[in-house]
Amino acid sequence: MALIECKNINRYFGDGENRVHVLKNINISIEKGDFVAIIGQSGSGKSTLMNILGLLDTPTSGTYTIAGTETSKMSADKLAAMRRKRFGFIFQRYNLLSSISARDNVALPSVYAGVDYATRSKRADMLLDKLGLKGKEKNKPSELSGGQQQRVSIARALMNGGEIIFADEPTGALDSGSGENVMAIIHQLYDDGHTIIMVTHDPNIAAQANRVIEIKDGEIISDKSKTTEIKPSNVQSIQEKRGLGFYKDQFVEAFSMSIQAIVAHKMRSLLTMLGIIIGIAAVVSVVALGKGSQEKILANINSMGTNTISIFPGKGFGDRNRNRIKTLTVADSEAIGKLSYVESTTPSTSTGGTLTYQNTDLSANIYGAGAGYFDVRALKLDEGRLFDDLDVKDNAQVVVIDDNTASKLFPADTNPLGKTILFRKRPLTVIGVLKKQDNMMGGSDSLNLYAPYTTVMNQISGEKHISSLAVKVKDNVDSQVAEKGVKELLIARHGTEDFFMRNSDSIKQTIESTTGTMALLISSIATISLIVGGIGVMNIMLVSVTERTREIGVRMAIGARQNNILQQFLIEAILLCIIGGVTGVLLSLGIGALFAKLVSDFSMSFSTASIIGAVATSTAIGVLFGYMPAKNASKLNPIDALAHD
Repeated sequence: MALIECKNINRYFGDGENRVHVLKNINISIEKGDFVAIIGQSGSGKSTLMNILGLLDTPTSGTYTIAGTETSKMSADKLAAMRRKRFGFIFQRYNLLSSISARDNVALPSVYAGVDYATRSKRADMLLDKLGLKGKEKNKPSELSGGQQQRVSIARALMNGGEIIFADEPTGALDSGSGENVMAIIHQLYDDGHTIIMVTHDPNIAAQANRVIEIKDGEIISDKSKTTEIKPSNVQSIQEKRGLGFYKDQFVEAFSMSIQAIVAHKMRSLLTMLGIIIGIAAVVSVVALGKGSQEKILANINSMGTNTISIFPGKGFGDRNRNRIKTLTVADSEAIGKLSYVESTTPSTSTGGTLTYQNTDLSANIYGAGAGYFDVRALKLDEGRLFDDLDVKDNAQVVVIDDNTASKLFPADTNPLGKTILFRKRPLTVIGVLKKQDNMMGGSDSLNLYAPYTTVMNQISGEKHISSLAVKVKDNVDSQVAEKGVKELLIARHGTEDFFMRNSDSIKQTIESTTGTMALLISSIATISLIVGGIGVMNIMLVSVTERTREIGVRMAIGARQNNILQQFLIEAILLCIIGGVTGVLLSLGIGALFAKLVSDFSMSFSTASIIGAVATSTAIGVLFGYMPAKNASKLNPIDALAHD
């Protein structure tokens, strides 16, 4: 049985009036171990015939069998497997991949056969040594002469065994000396038992073959053999590997080749990543800025008192009669304080007046409160002490002043503690100074004093009713539920709802909702830049597929499956997006560091979730927008890809 059998092969190109009949009823039978030269003038159809024989192209009609296997109904991957196991190609233009070394070019067919790195590298080095290229293993094609590149191409053809060697004008691009060396190698391959099918237009080259087939205008016009005796062939194809390790190795190799492609085209890779970098940096920065501003606002609210309920007389802050309503009492505070879910309560009253120390008179406000007031309002002591329950009980004439009062009333070198000041001509001893309130709700120029509410009501203002109540709810209690309970208690005591409440938790929730909505809005706008970046990735990858069409053709010719091509280009797209995403995150962190130096009021707050989400998003964009270019690459016809310039 013949190794290669072609019956009535026809090949047409084009459609309609432009349809051209390139091959006309070709019938060829080639035995194993033969050396066949196909000769003809340019346009005669000899290269088309070789492409069909090499399974790079398919005939329009007719049958083509290899070792008894019909090829017309084979899938793309089965055709690739046949090329990988049985064929080796020696191209006129070498078709080496410029970004990888001679060793890696030679070893490439074994990558798709699943051979491990050590084994294929050892065989590649052996073949290069055998072909006179020892010491050139790490050289890239651009660092080799034309003859050396062709020898690398021959070594690649032999990598998986190369039972059938297809040589397309193997000396066409070489000088006479290099051409003679290449033909000597081909003769040696013939002697070693390889089946050689060579296409040439040079009669002198063709004459070196055992059999010469001449084609003219798509028809065989002569078929002559020097001898009918064919040398026995013992050429063995490399054994392909399967199993879990095979798929792992295929992924690792695709990953490695993707890295090589990215590094080999740095500028294109950078431009591809630019949209992703900007988009990710924008999203992470906006989220961090929104989170930082939210934390700042919430900190300001917390500085007013966390989980607290403030109770005021009247119907609301806009109630004109509010100042005339005097219904809240100390007894109300004591009753609320007995509720199981209340941690503490403090009544408070306030009044304005003249503050005097030595020869200085200033306008100030004094707040009468209970001992728990400072804890409820999150006021921190800077020096001295706060008044306690005993001071409240004894109507003690003590006062705690804020930092603004201390700086305005006392010289810088004077310690306020222990000093006696007058408020409305009533003497009060300074026992503590509060820390500066660094928040948007406080820190004004007003002068504030704090004294026991009994002292203020009994000795200064003469009021019998309090102006407000501050209730601190226990941490494990829902403040909304607590507010409802306090409200019901006061209505029961007063007989009517002559008061209103302000729940710090409600304010907190409102601000969280508002800032969250703003962050979502801005993030959505920033996400648009990510989508634009993703479209950029898709466009650049489409350009990349176009630029590397010949490379794709070479990979397919030496046995790459469609999945191998799809996997490589998809990994490239994902890697570009991941690298762009990580770079965008780092850029955002740099922006945050710069922001922290320029703005002291608050800082950007980066969350691990937003960073992981950003990188995950960039990966998803790589998959989403990289799939179509990768799919297009995997569907290319090998011969069309090889013919692309």
